[in-house]
Amino acid sequence: MSVPIHHVDAFTDKVFRGNPAAVCLLQGPADEDWMRAVAREMNQSETAFLYRDSGGFNLRWFTPTVEVELCGHATLAAAHVLWETGKLARDERAVFYTRGGLLTAGLQGDWVELDFPAEPERPMTGDPSPATALGVKPKYVGMNRFDYLVEVDSEETLKTLKPNMKSMAELPVRGVIVTCASASSEFDFVSRFFAPGAGIDEDPVTGSAHCFLGPHWKKRLGKDEFTAYQASERGGVVRVRVAGERVILSGKAVTISAEVLKVTDS
Repeated sequence: MSVPIHHVDAFTDKVFRGNPAAVCLLQGPADEDWMRAVAREMNQSETAFLYRDSGGFNLRWFTPTVEVELCGHATLAAAHVLWETGKLARDERAVFYTRGGLLTAGLQGDWVELDFPAEPERPMTGDPSPATALGVKPKYVGMNRFDYLVEVDSEETLKTLKPNMKSMAELPVRGVIVTCASASSEFDFVSRFFAPGAGIDEDPVTGSAHCFLGPHWKKRLGKDEFTAYQASERGGVVRVRVAGERVILSGKAVTISAEVLKVTDS
């Protein structure tokens, strides 16, 4: 049996920028150990596995080491592949059944628009470990069910961070989001995301982190819509709109390659 697999750069319209994802189009449910092995082989931040199910698509995401509960860039990549390959008409919404709940995606011109749950924070006090692992003095530290959020004083501080990955991997969360107001009028805020405990030292562009960042910056800036930049080496642009208990994330995507994965019993 052969399985189509696509390599997509998400949250960018330029190749070799944004966040790369592998998208594996299945005929039906697959063995979990096999999916884990494929994700290790692809060695991307996430590999998405999807198949048609109940009027939509069952969707799961794996890093090279773990399955994750919510992933923005690989969902964007999966939706992009469905429209690009004709699995969905361009005016159809993509419906995904995931561990993170029901997610949908639609096309708005060249932008893929994702409807995700908001993941608001609670302030943290008395625990210096996230800031210690980052090696910074924070303006603010918050936490939600997935991640820590550390706000720092400037874009220069954010871009020159050199985290202690060993200490960070020991934190009891998926990862650590670092953010600050943008020094450029082009963007409202910037961020970086570190998740060595999930097998990703620094994620290039993290859609799900913006489910946390959107509500945070809504409180800071007093508005609902933002243009954000994730300041990794690859970099990427995320449009964010906070809509009650949902966050609408928008980004572009470009396919790098499409190939066929040979599946055997061995």
